[in-house]
Amino acid sequence: AYVYLLGLYLGDGTISHAPRDVYRLRIFLGLEYPGIIDECASALASVFPRNKTGRQTRGGNYEQSSDQSNIELSVYSKSMPCLFPQHGPRKKHQRRIWLADWQQQLAQRWPEALIRGLIQTDGHRFINTGRGGWRHPRYGFSNLSSDITSIFCTACDCLGFRWTASFPKDESKTVKIYVSRKADVARMDEFVGPKA
Repeated sequence: AYVYLLGLYLGDGTISHAPRDVYRLRIFLGLEYPGIIDECASALASVFPRNKTGRQTRGGNYEQSSDQSNIELSVYSKSMPCLFPQHGPRKKHQRRIWLADWQQQLAQRWPEALIRGLIQTDGHRFINTGRGGWRHPRYGFSNLSSDITSIFCTACDCLGFRWTASFPKDESKTVKIYVSRKADVARMDEFVGPKA
């Protein structure tokens, strides 16, 4: 549960300092994915069994977003800096993100959980098409933080997945990572599957 939650935090989570040395972890998820919302709430309850999980529906930051497009799941705890040493000032893509040794050990033990959390926040499964009507599913992942992208690639390496990177011409855009080999996509389908 913790490794999955780490993936969600690295993808679409934030930690803020509250009064009395308490910290608030917030994970933002789209309302169109109730299964992911429930899985995130279950992970929060497992990692923080004595703390209440808050739910707040929010609107998007884009003009075309509906008034109620996403949900914020949150929990308060004094343990956040220990559990998520990546926490710090500025946005995640504006500072160095690394996994502590103990987190790396957990990620190597359960790379599927980390990949699942990362894909559910900043990734997707789609059908790749080619010349002559060729069609095949593949997974894509991107994040503004090259450190987080590297963490995703390392988790893929743990499972022996072959991944490729697409580097944009514009440096302000994100690098996209793809897992396309049939056997790797089939294996990812077993523990990630379509967003629901």
